[in-house]
Amino acid sequence: QVQLVESGGGLVQAGGSLRLSCAASGRTFSNYAMGWFRQAPGKEREFVATINWSGGTTHYADSVKGRFTVSRDNAKNTVYLQMNSLKPEDTAVYYCAATNDRWIVVSRWEYDYWGQGTQVTVSS
Repeated sequence: QVQLVESGGGLVQAGGSLRLSCAASGRTFSNYAMGWFRQAPGKEREFVATINWSGGTTHYADSVKGRFTVSRDNAKNTVYLQMNSLKPEDTAVYYCAATNDRWIVVSRWEYDYWGQGTQVTVSS
């Protein structure tokens, strides 16, 4: 089992920045690829970013490419999502997730463990 706890959400003005963190515990963190997803009210949960076990490979949704950066620190069992140039349409609950696959994974159905989510609200 892997437990994931997100933090760092909040209210920010459009154009601002936030950094989300996701602390993992339970099993060897470096065995897992990690992902970030988000869900806005009335919408499906959507992929945001993923990072492989070593941090050497990442992949982003087109909507966040060039603005968001995913990274990980395996020594601290933590994955991060740096969000810059935030837009009102980025408003959502953001979730981190872990998959037993060590490579990058885009589909939410392939993730095995989920955090409880953290709210990000971007005002215009």
